[in-house]
Amino acid sequence: MSGRLGAMMASGAGFLWAVLLLWGAARFVTLPVFTLMPTIMVSFLVPGLVALAMVLRVALRRLGDDEMRAGGALQGPAEVDQKVLQNTVEQLVLALCIWPAAAVMLGDAGPGVIASLGVGFAVARLLFWLGYHKGGILRVFGFAASFWPTVLVAVWALVRLAGAG
Repeated sequence: MSGRLGAMMASGAGFLWAVLLLWGAARFVTLPVFTLMPTIMVSFLVPGLVALAMVLRVALRRLGDDEMRAGGALQGPAEVDQKVLQNTVEQLVLALCIWPAAAVMLGDAGPGVIASLGVGFAVARLLFWLGYHKGGILRVFGFAASFWPTVLVAVWALVRLAGAG
């Protein structure tokens, strides 16, 4: 299998993950609507803990690197962890801009959907991190599986807002 084909398949698998995550959340995760605000607040805890682990790992790598302590550039595994952290923060910013509004626009499904998004994001980002160190296909899947749910929930919320859903 070529690199491009493998990447396309991994990205497609990440998209499928997003569809299944949102479908499962809407179908099987039912939380009372009065829990919406606490759920919005708590849904970012698990992804935040993953980002915290990444920040800690980057900091520990820097601390253990004589050149880094002397002000040198990131290299090797430390540079990889920095890239993973940067991409994770970028995706968390997107999530923070989209998920709360989507949770409100999705009405009764909102609390369950946003709680599922938080857990799914954390799992996908851990796979992305592992894939960055171990293998490209897992990295592509982890990226897609954390990016597409945010895109799809935004589309779903906008369709609902337009009155079509």
